[in-house]
Amino acid sequence: MEPVYKRILLKISGEVLAGEKGFGFDFDKVAEICGEIKECADLGVEIGLVVGGGNIWRGRTGGNMDRTRADQMGMLATVINALAVQDTLISLGAKAEVMNALDIQRIGRSFNKFEADRLLNEGNIVVFSCGTGNPFFSTDSGAALRAAELGCDIYFKATNVDGVYDKDPAKHPDAVKYDEITFEEILDKQLKVMDNTAAALALNSHMPMLVFNLNSPGNIKRAVLGENIGTVCKY
Repeated sequence: MEPVYKRILLKISGEVLAGEKGFGFDFDKVAEICGEIKECADLGVEIGLVVGGGNIWRGRTGGNMDRTRADQMGMLATVINALAVQDTLISLGAKAEVMNALDIQRIGRSFNKFEADRLLNEGNIVVFSCGTGNPFFSTDSGAALRAAELGCDIYFKATNVDGVYDKDPAKHPDAVKYDEITFEEILDKQLKVMDNTAAALALNSHMPMLVFNLNSPGNIKRAVLGENIGTVCKY
């Protein structure tokens, strides 16, 4: 089977990099995920990757900290994750570059849309860190922004659940999964699949999104091949 997408933006949570440890890195899990990403790159898919920072720091857990400073710490956590993912991808034989939304000299490149486009065209997996580079915006919003800027065919949000539900399936056994849903419905129903800013940006950018479970081995490739997994979010 051939991929149905030429260029994708894949967002994975930082928590998944910790595996069952819950904090830091489970490098066997990191290698497993990166192996799947490389397999898709080997099929000719151009891949932009955004990794959250929740395995290291979440701004909203900063207690009484200034929100801007807490969010900046979260941005730095995504840089650490981006470097770990880049190193693992390279060790597997992939070409990988890190681009930061903040200017961090000598650690990766500063984000530039045209440079990122060139790197993707040349077969590099480009790992984007620091979200949008601004506090009060999540890495979901950063992923939606990069997907729109780089003209991606679709935004893949790989999570710990197998799609979008009408309520939290971990708390409600009767939760109903959607096969398809619009971003307007996500916003109207206040579903917690992503923050409202990310949903509105995807809607306004006409960027489709697929939400699927990253913990099922092979799901990234299945998604690239267009198999029916997860929930399709439409504009």
